[in-house]
Amino acid sequence: MKITILGCGGSSGVPLIGCDCEVCKSANQKNKRLRSSILLEEKNTALLIDSSPDLRQQALANNIRKVDAVLFTHAHADHTAGLDELRSFSHLGNKPLPVYSNSITLADMKTRFAYAFIPEVPRIWYRPCLLPHEIQDNDKFVIGDIVAESFPQTHGKIISLGFKTGDFAYSTDTNYLAPEILENLKGIKIWIVDCLRYGKAPTHSHLEQTLEWIKVVKPELAILTHMGHEFEYEKLKADLPPGIVPGYDGMAVEI
Repeated sequence: MKITILGCGGSSGVPLIGCDCEVCKSANQKNKRLRSSILLEEKNTALLIDSSPDLRQQALANNIRKVDAVLFTHAHADHTAGLDELRSFSHLGNKPLPVYSNSITLADMKTRFAYAFIPEVPRIWYRPCLLPHEIQDNDKFVIGDIVAESFPQTHGKIISLGFKTGDFAYSTDTNYLAPEILENLKGIKIWIVDCLRYGKAPTHSHLEQTLEWIKVVKPELAILTHMGHEFEYEKLKADLPPGIVPGYDGMAVEI
């Protein structure tokens, strides 16, 4: 399996509009962070997690020509606002594009993007044609060559979904993971995990807490994501323990 980080930034991305801090003005491309999303590729299956507002840019930068399905972690705009760009993939595939999430997220998306859930019209190209699939907490499901499992994560006042497939797990947008979730993640090889900033945040994990989670799960490699502009890539990388690295846009790893 190949995992590509399409974006690893917070809800505003990095640089932030109007910010003149060191990180936002940095020339280091690893300090340029689009909104959080990843692509999983296993044999003939390409699975997108979330459609960020930057999806078009992410798809072009990473030469994404095929998506077989989309998993949505939750309905916040920084994870769904690029939904209209999914029309390219439903059109290129010449069929409705399956999307998976829990009932709350799907209901929100059907309200905001009602036009995308109208039944299929042959060879449609001007809007997405999406086929919703509801999944529950701790569901296991198969999409092509990928067997995936969902798990619930506290994200402030809502529940987001994390996803696990084989020896890989993805946990963006969470500020609390129950002990049984951490126990279930033990033994994975690669974990991409939320880490917004140094200090505590009301809806996201912070560095100290994320490092504690990693000590429990003990992945071979932990990659930090959903990072705000407090984190300067080189400094953060130098300060992290072995086996833990900051993500960056375009980063690709294989299991």
